[in-house]
Amino acid sequence: MKNLLEIQDAHVYIGSFYILQGISLVVPKGEVTLLLGRNGAGKTTTMKTILGIYPPKEGKIIFREEEITNLPTHKIVNKGIGYVPDTRRIFGTLTVEQNLIVSRRKATSHSEMQERLELIFDLFPDIRGFLKQKAGTLSGGQQQMLAVARALVNNNDLLLIDEPTEGLSPLLAKNLIASLSRLKEFATILLVEQNFRAVSKLGDNYYIIDSGKIAHEGNNMSELIEDKVLLAKYLGVSI
Repeated sequence: MKNLLEIQDAHVYIGSFYILQGISLVVPKGEVTLLLGRNGAGKTTTMKTILGIYPPKEGKIIFREEEITNLPTHKIVNKGIGYVPDTRRIFGTLTVEQNLIVSRRKATSHSEMQERLELIFDLFPDIRGFLKQKAGTLSGGQQQMLAVARALVNNNDLLLIDEPTEGLSPLLAKNLIASLSRLKEFATILLVEQNFRAVSKLGDNYYIIDSGKIAHEGNNMSELIEDKVLLAKYLGVSI
């Protein structure tokens, strides 16, 4: 199976607003696929469409060669898709350890949970040190690590990660991206980001979304980094 996820000509409305206007993309297994674009381009809506929060009026969502278009969100997630929202949504009054425990699916055994925790501690060593700390007292960077860790508690094949560097200092963003680069060994990633500089060397392939449509796509990040006209037009950046 080459492609773990496929979106085929998805048209999505939120109320009377026509948000995704025929989006098609593929996420190859074992790779990091970047979904790039400005604020309001449709990146987060694409994530929520995959999760069934905004089912498409037209089009299909295929995961592991099975159509999941009309399934409820909890069934989609249980098939092996983890989601890290841009708002993090950690439980601030619970400890870090409790946040991880409540993220565990019922089907995950105690031994599997311990294995996943060791993976989390390997990727994010700091988490081991503040397991007993209330999540709401963590710094922004630590909270983002926890948000990603919660998606790793279960053995998900696909991780949907939305704007992981938002609100982080350049140093914290760099450290987080370094950890995410190691995740390719364990999971396929669809990463939404508008901070192109932070993720430019992380992706294996990319899509640029603009006004609900795919404006450009490719699998050569070096060429994209050098394309100053394209970056300025769709991402508002110069490299």
